[in-house]
Amino acid sequence: MRLRLDSPGSSAHNPKMPTVYLSLGSNLGDREATLGAAIAALLPAGVRVGQVSSIYETEPVDFLEQPWFLNCVVEAETEMEPHALLQSLRAIESQLGSQKEFAKGPRKLDLDILLYDGETIATPDLQIPHPRMLQRRFVLAPLAEIAPNLQHPSWPATASTLLAHLTDPSQVRRL
Repeated sequence: MRLRLDSPGSSAHNPKMPTVYLSLGSNLGDREATLGAAIAALLPAGVRVGQVSSIYETEPVDFLEQPWFLNCVVEAETEMEPHALLQSLRAIESQLGSQKEFAKGPRKLDLDILLYDGETIATPDLQIPHPRMLQRRFVLAPLAEIAPNLQHPSWPATASTLLAHLTDPSQVRRL
């Protein structure tokens, strides 16, 4: 189901805002409170939240010697262009005290753009669709929960089909 965010009395000729899917993760501090604060910070930052997946407790991948994460996926709409959205998400991370000591390491908050409408973007600082999302159970499980039939033009199948055929052995548990 698509969330329609037109205000009452708005013209039907207004262009549709791009739909974005964001991944949120935290493995330091009060993980659940951090995810809640990040979701609450999205609207003032120009991101209208539609659907939010359940929260999943997920095993770390790549760098294994760290606490487990809490992850979720948010479907939203925004008028921001992709690079401006990325800057806004980095500002939220900073505002909530997140610091990445090293890539793939522990962090209070990690916000990633998974998808921006049907666009494909490949720049040094931004890749959409997120480059590893189709190999990550901690991304596909919450995404398939809220958008099982979602299929980006570059994907061979829907989110739920991709999840069903995923070989990632990491543990992912819905809270």
